[in-house]
Amino acid sequence: MPDGTIIPKGQPPVWRAALFGLCPECGAKTLFDGPVQFHAKCEACGLDYGRYNVGDGPAAFLTLIIGALLVALALALDAAVQPPLWVHVVLWMPLTAAAVVYGLRVAKGALLASEHQRQAAEGRQVDEPRD
Repeated sequence: MPDGTIIPKGQPPVWRAALFGLCPECGAKTLFDGPVQFHAKCEACGLDYGRYNVGDGPAAFLTLIIGALLVALALALDAAVQPPLWVHVVLWMPLTAAAVVYGLRVAKGALLASEHQRQAAEGRQVDEPRD
């Protein structure tokens, strides 16, 4: 979708659909059926979420990026106050899990909303007339 295109009324922008789990068609909060599992379709407008191929591509990137950031924070904390090991375990393990799950939720929502707004579909070979 070019930058100047107006989003039709009722359709949330990609960032809002991703952050709040909104249907990219009608804006209802029906995108997710669990932490990162999509509903089969929107309960409000009937949009079929199964036709979009989001996959688990964002998972590896998010895990690596979030892992690098949290390791840097853990090293900084350790250098600053040198807490015992159990403090690191209690602090960083749940924070890592929560950050990865929420990050994956946002990334998958953004990909689905982006595919919907750009009307992405699988490529098809077009038969050209031969002379």
